[in-house]
Amino acid sequence: MSDVTTSLDPRAAAVHTVRTLAIAACYYAAGRLGLLRELIIQDSVVSPIWPPTGVATAALLVYGLRACPGIALGSLGIILTLTTSPQLSALGLVAGNTAAPVCGYLMLRRVGFRTDLARLRDGLSLVFLGAFGAMLISSGTGAGLLAATAGTGGQDFWPLWLSWWVGDAMGVLIVTPVLLLLHRLHRHLRRPWPRVRWREAVGLALVAGCLVTVATHSPASLLFLVYPLVIWAALRFQLAGSMLCVLLASVMATVAATEGTGPFRDMTRVEVMLNLQAFNGAIALTALLLSAVIAEQHHTRRSVERACQELMEVLEHLTAGDTAPARPGTAPGNPRPPDHPSLDPPPLDRPSPDPPPLDRRPPDRDTA
Repeated sequence: MSDVTTSLDPRAAAVHTVRTLAIAACYYAAGRLGLLRELIIQDSVVSPIWPPTGVATAALLVYGLRACPGIALGSLGIILTLTTSPQLSALGLVAGNTAAPVCGYLMLRRVGFRTDLARLRDGLSLVFLGAFGAMLISSGTGAGLLAATAGTGGQDFWPLWLSWWVGDAMGVLIVTPVLLLLHRLHRHLRRPWPRVRWREAVGLALVAGCLVTVATHSPASLLFLVYPLVIWAALRFQLAGSMLCVLLASVMATVAATEGTGPFRDMTRVEVMLNLQAFNGAIALTALLLSAVIAEQHHTRRSVERACQELMEVLEHLTAGDTAPARPGTAPGNPRPPDHPSLDPPPLDRPSPDPPPLDRRPPDRDTA
């Protein structure tokens, strides 16, 4: 009865409607951002990083299956902006774009995924279940429908499917952790940073801005310079610092790849896609897994310190009990009263003295 009352509550219905529209708006805005940088693979528009998949996965992890209507509505809005005459295949694309993050969410919930990404198993689950595994559904559905409606053969299907799958997976790997961090931002703000920490963060941001710009726009292949930056951010700021560096590097690399400048100059479209996605995937994996390992180490250290502190408190209590002040009538240094019969140790068994020797001489005759 309570569930029926809650479902009919006008306030709950209004909250659900606002949440659905907000998720749809975020999905649509992320899709428009993803379409700003696109590549043409087999006469089809492909985004190297498709942010809506990251938005959908994060919304499901935060709000559960209640986010499904917003995801479907936002996906429909993106498809309507790309096609002037919607067909039945658009419904298939909406179904695939909605089913992929839902399946990823169900698999993540099955393995006990935690949104703080503080364990190595959480990072591995997001990579292999939420990104690589679940996005097979959306890429297979989308590439199959486009190949069927366009009348192309199987030769064009596989390059399109690979580009679609990698773009959706990169959206989960890069966008989802950042959104989960923003969702937990209020918890991090409760503990203010010292001034030295802020200086280090500002220095990291300045170095990241300069280094990533040089690495992604230099004609020489300098993309490897980003890896020490990501490692530094993971060691000092864990997931928050490393994923922000990954987001900056991925966006700058995508801009350079779509413009054909920097290390992506004089490459074919397929080579650009392969090199770009290899770089994005490598730095995202490095940041996620390294940050998770460091977070686990910090948690283990705090647990050991807490156990040591509790042990010290127990020892202090025991020591305080042994050196308690003596009661009246008790000698200093002796916790019991003197000559207490119940506390004195029992006397030792001492051998009794030998009896006097017997006189064995014969009696005197005169006396007899």
